[in-house]
Amino acid sequence: MELGLERVHAVLDNMGLRRPPYAAIAITGTNGKGSTTAMCEAILRRAGYKVGAYTSPHLIAYNERVRLDGRDATDAELCGAFERIEAARGTVPLTYFEFGTLAAFDLFRSANIDIAVLEVGMGGRLDAVNAIDPDVSIVTAVDIDHVAWLGSTREAIGREKAGIFRAGRAAICGDPNPPAIIAAEAARIGARLLQVGHDFQIERSNTDWTWRSGERLRAGLPHPSLRGDYQLYNAACALTALEALVDRFPVTQADVREGLLSGVIPGRFQVLPGRPMCVLDVAHNAQAARSLAATLKQQRIEGRTLAVFGMLKDKDIVSVVGPLAELVDRWYPASLHLPRGATAVQLVEALTAAGVPAPAQTFDDVHQAWATARRDAGEADRIVVFGSFHTVGDILAALGKA
Repeated sequence: MELGLERVHAVLDNMGLRRPPYAAIAITGTNGKGSTTAMCEAILRRAGYKVGAYTSPHLIAYNERVRLDGRDATDAELCGAFERIEAARGTVPLTYFEFGTLAAFDLFRSANIDIAVLEVGMGGRLDAVNAIDPDVSIVTAVDIDHVAWLGSTREAIGREKAGIFRAGRAAICGDPNPPAIIAAEAARIGARLLQVGHDFQIERSNTDWTWRSGERLRAGLPHPSLRGDYQLYNAACALTALEALVDRFPVTQADVREGLLSGVIPGRFQVLPGRPMCVLDVAHNAQAARSLAATLKQQRIEGRTLAVFGMLKDKDIVSVVGPLAELVDRWYPASLHLPRGATAVQLVEALTAAGVPAPAQTFDDVHQAWATARRDAGEADRIVVFGSFHTVGDILAALGKA
């Protein structure tokens, strides 16, 4: 991992991609950027536009990262893009993520898309996605994560997120309590800041919701298929972004409704069919864990909650398990066999630090933990799998569900 734009800019210039022939929405945030990307993509495709989407990380197959008009890029398409990048880069060294980002930009041009929806990998200011100028930028939420790279305070991290803003263009923030640096950076560069609660609002009811911005409103909207109250903030960001592009990419009320209902993404409070209830969520930082806990509390179950979890060792594991401590009746900590993966012993240490009694058993991998939890669970119980994209991806791959 090596943040910075110089290498990507050099290769983009060699490939003639510095100013792409398509519009772009760039989306960053500690959490919510993947969901917001999915909703923007779904609404725009429902409206008949040819959309490219770039997301990360993937759950099972790398191809998931680049979508061309609703389908994953093929092996042949990706390899062709990598070959063109290899020829164009000369002596410029590129990281794994930079190669992938350049491949997405290249394939979007080849596919002749109308608009790209780009999920920032980490931070924003120095992320490879920020190498091109977006027409609209979104910061979904700001919280503590990736402290070694982005800083240890919300203000420091917010500065990195605001680095995707552009002068004279819409800069949307969906965090209801944003760090002050978001507004300061928008003002400094002359971006047009649109802040939830000030420039656009969410009005809720039990059955539907309304998005409002000045004299513009969309009423009677269905709740997104993606579960959790926080998804309304992501949906509102998506609608505000599309409103900013209304002159070039108008969408109807039907487009919005169908897009909210069809914009799904695996691993975001994904409930598997059947009994016991099984919930898969990639929550891997404190903010995401709090949101997961809040959504779990809204579910009514008669039995116990069993938690299968594996995490990366460079995460603040204590702050992730803390919000779930009172909800989970039995823990199934599993090692992740990755260079950054935490061992089950390290997870137990974090549970103890969070005030959770040490579980009776630990597991060498996620599959063992999952199999044991399935055997232990009764029909009225609930199994929650969380902690990392790797944890959820391993289960989805085994089930063939992604």
